[in-house]
Amino acid sequence: MTVVVGQDTAKTRRELSVNGKTFAYYSIPAAQEAGFGDFSKLPASLKVVLENILRFEDDGFSVSTDDIRAFGEWAAQGGKNPREIAYRPARVLMQDFTGVPAVVDLAAMRDGIKALGGDAKKINPLVPVDLVIDHSVMIDEFGNPRAFQMNVDREYERNMERYQFLKWGQTAFENFRVVPPGTGICHQVNLEYLAQTVWTDTDQDGVELAYPDTLVGTDSHTTMVNGAAVLGWGVGGIEAEAAMLGQPISMLIPEVVGFKLTGSMIEGTTGTDLVLKVVEMLRKHGVVGKFVEFYGEGLDNLPLAQRATIANMAPEYGATCGFFPIDDETLRYLRQTGRDEDRIALVEAYAKENGFWRGADYAPIYSSTLELDMGDIVPAISGPKRPQDYLPLTQAAPAFMNVVNEYRGIDTGAAAEAMEAEGPTPAEDECNDPRKSQPVKGQDYALRDGSVVIASITSCTNTSNPYVLIGAGLVARKARALGLDRKPWVKTSLAPGSQVVTEYLEAAGLQEDLDAIGFNLVGYGCTTCIGNSGPIAPELSEAIAEGDLIATSVLSGNRNFEGRISPDVRANYLASPPLVVAYALAGDMNIDLTSEPLGQDRDGKDVFLKDIWPTDAEIAELVDRVVTREAFLKKYADVFKGDEKWQAVDVSGGETYDWPPASTYIQNPPYFQGMSREKGEIRDIENAKVLLILGDMVTTDHISPAGSFKESTPAGRYLVERQVPVREFNSYGSRRGNHEVMMRGTFANIRIRNEMLDGVEGGYTKGPDGQQTSVYDASMAYQDQGTPLVVFGGEQYGAGSSRDWAAKGTALLGVKAVIAENFERIHRSNLVGMGVIPFEFTDGDTRKSLGLTGDETVTITGLDTVKPLEVVECHITYGDGTQKTIKVKCRIDTAPEIEYIENGGVLHYVLRNLAKA
Repeated sequence: MTVVVGQDTAKTRRELSVNGKTFAYYSIPAAQEAGFGDFSKLPASLKVVLENILRFEDDGFSVSTDDIRAFGEWAAQGGKNPREIAYRPARVLMQDFTGVPAVVDLAAMRDGIKALGGDAKKINPLVPVDLVIDHSVMIDEFGNPRAFQMNVDREYERNMERYQFLKWGQTAFENFRVVPPGTGICHQVNLEYLAQTVWTDTDQDGVELAYPDTLVGTDSHTTMVNGAAVLGWGVGGIEAEAAMLGQPISMLIPEVVGFKLTGSMIEGTTGTDLVLKVVEMLRKHGVVGKFVEFYGEGLDNLPLAQRATIANMAPEYGATCGFFPIDDETLRYLRQTGRDEDRIALVEAYAKENGFWRGADYAPIYSSTLELDMGDIVPAISGPKRPQDYLPLTQAAPAFMNVVNEYRGIDTGAAAEAMEAEGPTPAEDECNDPRKSQPVKGQDYALRDGSVVIASITSCTNTSNPYVLIGAGLVARKARALGLDRKPWVKTSLAPGSQVVTEYLEAAGLQEDLDAIGFNLVGYGCTTCIGNSGPIAPELSEAIAEGDLIATSVLSGNRNFEGRISPDVRANYLASPPLVVAYALAGDMNIDLTSEPLGQDRDGKDVFLKDIWPTDAEIAELVDRVVTREAFLKKYADVFKGDEKWQAVDVSGGETYDWPPASTYIQNPPYFQGMSREKGEIRDIENAKVLLILGDMVTTDHISPAGSFKESTPAGRYLVERQVPVREFNSYGSRRGNHEVMMRGTFANIRIRNEMLDGVEGGYTKGPDGQQTSVYDASMAYQDQGTPLVVFGGEQYGAGSSRDWAAKGTALLGVKAVIAENFERIHRSNLVGMGVIPFEFTDGDTRKSLGLTGDETVTITGLDTVKPLEVVECHITYGDGTQKTIKVKCRIDTAPEIEYIENGGVLHYVLRNLAKA
C-alpha cells in the first residue's frame, strides 16, 4: 500500500492518495492546527461526529465554527459539553417491519405535497437507503428438511401485498434498494456486506470524497455495525424518513463512557456470556443517551464477530451505541468478508491519517470509565424478562424457582427458610413444591413449570458469530454421537442471519448434526427474536393454559420482554447458541446444567454438559477452515436479485402509489390529509383524561406489540369484519402498513398491566362511562367527545425496540402527553416526532406518590411559550374534586423539536418546507 498526503485549499480539507487513487477528506488534525481546539484526546466515536461537523460546515450547512470548537471544550471539560449539534448520517438502513410504514409515509407524503401544490418527486431519499426484508418469516414448520421451503412459501402467501408495495418503492424512489426475503437479517447483511467502515462518494465538484461510514437505522440493533467501527444507531421510522429527506438529526454532543476490556476469555465461555455481563454492568452504570466506546488491550483478543455481538446489544444496556475503533482486527474482518482490497487499504490509511486508529498508544479522554477482565467471565444466561437480568449458569435453576414463587404469590424468603429447615413451604398445604405440572393430551409426558417449549438459535446478535455457531454445531455433534435428542415438547429452530452461516455449517458437516436433533434451517430472518416463533403444538398450548404453567423459552437473541416471544411462554431466557442446544436436550429450566445430567446415552449412562461441550481449540480449528472469504463473496454476489419468487413479484410503476382500497396490509395513513401550508402553535393541554397508568420498564413491545393477535382483539375484529380468516392474520409487525390495525393494537400487549385496573393483563382501560373496555374503544369514545388524553408511566418508559408505531399509535389514539419518570432515547424522540409531548416528573413525584387512580383530570400549562427542557406546571384534579399542582419537565429537548411539535410532527415540518421551497 502506498499513501501520499496533500493539502487542499479549504481550511480542513486535505487529499489522501492510496494505491494511486486520490481522495479528498476532512482532516481533524488540520482543524486542530487551524486553532479550533485540541482534538487529540477525543474518543474515536466522537471524532466521527466531529468529522461530520467539519464536512458540513465547509459545505455551508447549518453548522457553525462554535460547533467545532465545542468538541475541543468537551475534552477540556473532562468529557462533557452537551451542545446541540446537527448530524447527518451517510446512509439509512431499514428492515421490513419498520421499513414498510416508512415507505407508506413517503408515499403518503407524495400525495400530501401534491395536495399542497408541490412536486411529488421532492419526496425522495437524498442519501442511500437499504431495506432488508428479514422480519416476515415465521416458524410454522420446524424440525424437518422441508421446514425452510415451507416457511418461505407461507411467507410469500402472507406478505405478497407488502412485497408488491416494497417493489413499487424500489422503482418509484431513487437511492432506495431492497434486499429480498431469504437473504439474511439486516444487521448481519450490513455488517458482512453493506458497511464499508470508510465511505466514499462524489461531491458537487466531481471529487471523490472519503469519510467515515455512518448510518441510522429503523431498528434499534443497527448498533451492531459499530463492531466494525461504523457509527450507527437506531431511530424511529419517522426520524429516519426525515434524515432521508435531508433533515439533520438534532442531537447533543454525547458523553462517552469508556469500557476497558482486559485479559482474554477462558476455556468454555462464549462471546454471549461476555455480552450478557457487559449488559448488566452498563445498565447499572447508567448509559442512556450516551456513547459507549470499548478500549484496552483485551480488544487484541476479541474477534470482530464478538465485538459485533457486544455492539448489537447497545439498546439492551441503554446506550446510543457501543463503538469499537478501527484496528488490525477491523482490517482482517473486512478482508475475510470479501471487501475490496483497495477499500481495505483506504480504511487503514484514512484511519491513521485522521486519528481514528486504535494503536498501542490509544488513550482518549472519557466522560467516565469502567473495566472488565474477560478472564472473569463465566457461562451465563439472562432472563426471565429483561436482557439485563444476568444469571451465571450455576444460578439459573434456583433463580427460576424464584420466578415460580413470585408467580404463585409465595414469599421467597419464607420459602427458602422452610426449605432449609426441611419443613413445609407456605406454598400449598398438600405439597412442598409450588411448581405445577399438567399431562399433555395424547402424549406420554407432562409439562411442568419450567418446561422449555421453544429453543431457538436466532437473531443477528449471535448468528453473526461463527465461534458460537460452530460451537452449537459441535454440541449437537457430540450429543448425537451419544444418542441424545431434543425433548419431544421442545420446538427447535435455526434461523441464521445470513446465508454464509449455512455455507460454513455445511462445509463443516455440522448442519447434519444440528438437523439430527431438530435444529433444521427454518429461514433467514429474525423469527423468534421478533416474536415470529410461530405456534407451538396445540396440545402443548392447551396443557400450559389448563395447568396455568410457566412455560419457558431459550433463544440466542437480544430481546426477552414479556409477551414478545410467544403467547404461551411466560419466562424467556437469552443464551449462547451452544446453551440453546443444551437446553433443548434437557427440556427443563429447573435442571442445573452445571451439575445435573441433560439425559442418558444409549447405554443408560448420564450425560452432562461437560461431556458434550467443545474445546476452544476444536471451535477455532473449524472456524479457520470453513469461514472463508470465498464463502462471503459467493453468497453476496447477487444480494439484490432474490430467488424466483421475488423475481416473480408483480409491480406497477408510478410516482405516486395507487392505494388498493380493499387492502388490509397497506392503507394511506391520515397524517397529512387536510393539512394546511402553515404550521400551528403549541397549546396548553386542558382537561385531559387518563388513558393508562403504567409501571416501570414499559417497553415499546408493551405499547405496540409485533407478534400474533386473536380474533377477539380490536385488531382481530377489524380483520374478521373484512373477511380475513384467522389463519391469515399474520402479525402486528407485518401489518404496520395499515394504521387501522396498528391503532387497534396500540397498548394491546397481552402482558401489559394498566394500574387503573386491578390485576388485569392486556390492552384494557376504563372508558368515559367508567367501565372496563379495550384501550382502542375507550380512546375512540374520548375522541368522539373531543377529550384529550394523557398516559402516566414509570422508569425507562419506551425501552426496547425503535418501532415508530409505539409513538404513531399513541398519537392516533388521541394522546397529547406522556408523563413518566424517565424515557428511553428513541421512544422519546419518536413521541416528539409524532407531535406527542413527553414530560418527566420532578421533585421526587411519581404516579405512586401522587396516588393516581385514573379518575383524574389533567391540565398542563405554559406550553404556548415553552422552551426546550423547560419545567412547567401540571394541574391534577382528583376524582373527589381535590386538586394538586406539580412541576413536570418538558422533554422537548432541542429548538428544532419545538418546531416539530408546532407542525404536528417532524414529517409535517419537512412536508411544509418542501412544499414552500
